[in-house]
Amino acid sequence: MMTLHDLKHLALRHAGTGPDCVVPGLRVRATTAPTGPVSGIEEPVFAIILQGRKRSTVGGRTYEYGPGDCLIVSLTMPSTGQVIAATHDEPYLGIALALRPTEIAGLIVEAEAEAPPCAAPMGVHAASPQLIDAVGRLVTLLDQPDDVRIMRPLLEKEILWRLLSGPHGPMLREVGSVDSRASRIGRAIRWLQQHYAEPVSTQQLEAVSGMSASTLFRHFKEVTSLSPLQYQKQIRLHEARARLAASSRDVAAVAYQVGYESPSQFTREYSRMFGRPPREDLRRGRDTVV
Repeated sequence: MMTLHDLKHLALRHAGTGPDCVVPGLRVRATTAPTGPVSGIEEPVFAIILQGRKRSTVGGRTYEYGPGDCLIVSLTMPSTGQVIAATHDEPYLGIALALRPTEIAGLIVEAEAEAPPCAAPMGVHAASPQLIDAVGRLVTLLDQPDDVRIMRPLLEKEILWRLLSGPHGPMLREVGSVDSRASRIGRAIRWLQQHYAEPVSTQQLEAVSGMSASTLFRHFKEVTSLSPLQYQKQIRLHEARARLAASSRDVAAVAYQVGYESPSQFTREYSRMFGRPPREDLRRGRDTVV
């Protein structure tokens, strides 16, 4: 059986592997120094930490995790992450696997599992030896590309089953349960992501979630610690930051593109969220291009 030590050395050989590698959805990340807080949008994912430590804030809750810990993010959420322990000789090292709701749903049907109540969008717990071994065999496929087509679905299914049987199994079942509250909130989240530049439509959110506005807003806040309007604002600001870093557009143009009617309001909210004004990120993006 592969141990955490074995998996660490295997992962170090593949550090920098992204989600478009020979094993779809698999990432191996290494960071050689502590970082400042980095904001982004976290997609549903399972990850296991092999070395170093990291701190993340998702849904208004802060989590810290290190070697042997695994985490599950069940909904697409704005997040802030910070590597707090990493060196050149002992980098922060982690393996992540994108969670696919259809695969989880199929396993739930086979296991005849019941849909759980709404829960936090992220959880951290110690990885079991069986889970570590299954993840190790999946990473081994990076060296065996001819085996990927047959073995990847089997190993992904085993990993999902280990997670469903673990401390945060109820959270994972929410990802695959079509009628769970979290799944309904997830549909509202996807609508907000796709229409972030438009005014929030209560009627549309009711339609896509299958909930009344009062019920949706209550459970949305319980799960994400944000109202739908606050969630949309964070999506807008993250999108604006990406545009500023990748283009030479002026701040006002980006503000209008992501749905703001007032550039001054955009600047205030951007500065409050990221700790510096948008012009500074625009300047950094231009300097990088040059």
